[in-house]
Amino acid sequence: MIALISRLSLSAFLVFCCAPPSLAANETYYEVGAAQVDITPDYPIRLSGYGARRIESEGIDQHLFAQALAIGANKKSLSVLITVDNLAVPAYLREEVATRLAKKAGLRNERFAVCSTHAHTAPMLTGACPNIFSADIPPDQQERIDRYTRELTDKLEQVALAALKDRQPAMLAWGQTKAGFAANRRTKGGPADHDLPMLVTRDKSGNIRALLLSYACHCTTLGDKPNHICGDWAGYAREYLERDHPGAVVLVALGCGGDANPDPRGKLEFAKQNGSNICAAVNDLVRQPLTPLGQKLVCRVKSISLPYDTLPTRERWMARAHSTQYWIAYHAKKNLNRLDHGERLPTELPYLVQTWRFGNELAMVFLPGEVVADYSLRLKREYDPARLWVNGYANDVPCYIPSRRVWREGGYEGGDAMVYYDRPTRLTEGTEELIVSAVHELLPKEFILAQ
Repeated sequence: MIALISRLSLSAFLVFCCAPPSLAANETYYEVGAAQVDITPDYPIRLSGYGARRIESEGIDQHLFAQALAIGANKKSLSVLITVDNLAVPAYLREEVATRLAKKAGLRNERFAVCSTHAHTAPMLTGACPNIFSADIPPDQQERIDRYTRELTDKLEQVALAALKDRQPAMLAWGQTKAGFAANRRTKGGPADHDLPMLVTRDKSGNIRALLLSYACHCTTLGDKPNHICGDWAGYAREYLERDHPGAVVLVALGCGGDANPDPRGKLEFAKQNGSNICAAVNDLVRQPLTPLGQKLVCRVKSISLPYDTLPTRERWMARAHSTQYWIAYHAKKNLNRLDHGERLPTELPYLVQTWRFGNELAMVFLPGEVVADYSLRLKREYDPARLWVNGYANDVPCYIPSRRVWREGGYEGGDAMVYYDRPTRLTEGTEELIVSAVHELLPKEFILAQ
């Protein structure tokens, strides 16, 4: 189990939060390691996120990275969180890395999490949002997508092992602030989650070794032109924080931002501006008194199934195949081809709900997919928001995950976007209740907000 030396005293806590403290020998330590690896391809490749792109990447505005944070003193307590500059790390890739780490380091599946930044200016991965272009990808371009997917898989394994090797005594503390550029893209003034949680790792001398943060907003500051590789606002937030904290590894994840876009957006300067806003907020927060963590890290997962709504009949597929909307026709033709080859279309979507909690001090929730803001806002009403951290785009990005409200409203996030993810139809109205119920099963009642 994670080694605990003693409870953090109030005086040490005050010293710890001042810059930069020297930690006393009797403080509470975890074994923590962090590492980073460049994942920028050195060859042109199709970028995911925008269907209008018809050629491979034409330049690099910013390099892409993956980071890993490892926590734990022995095999039983080992935990690893990876963040990746990519639109959508799919479940199969996460499972492959998890299998390798289980074999090489004894890491248990429930103690491994992968979070995508959902950058729309990063390479496409095999099988991830496969219909984004609504056209078959030329074989030579697909080969490079497959190559990059293999290379990324290897690098995620490497960065996780490097973080495990880097482990040394460190203190963990966390806090929350706000950022204001996320805007509901469905309805002006609609719901958005502006919370900006942060976890800081300090060594025995009080120096920052790692920062983990997340914000609930699409990485869509940049459009499909220019056709350049870039980390968008998340990449610039990381870059600026690394500049301000030399030697620190910075991990940026996303919250429930499925229906939020950056505002402003459309230019590279705005991506830098949004990243700078995150950086300034985190730098201000890290100078404030933070909540120290000292309890055992408990990790749990629950695999559930999200049913699809009624599947289209063959006749309906045939009608859709003649649609003047080429993305709908392409999706229909693919499914007709499956039916013609005797395949059964899936009736449900596998979905992995994960929680990490530091005793009763902090609970982190990891939800797959493009989860809309209603989820985190609801969970923060039902649980103590001062001890809750909700991540989206975690462990898989299979499609948009609408709330009941968004499902009823329909539109892109409510079901129309399923064609790009190659799903047979939208999810059911009960999706929100299934996911929230799973979270309630995984988190203890101690986190429920007192009425």
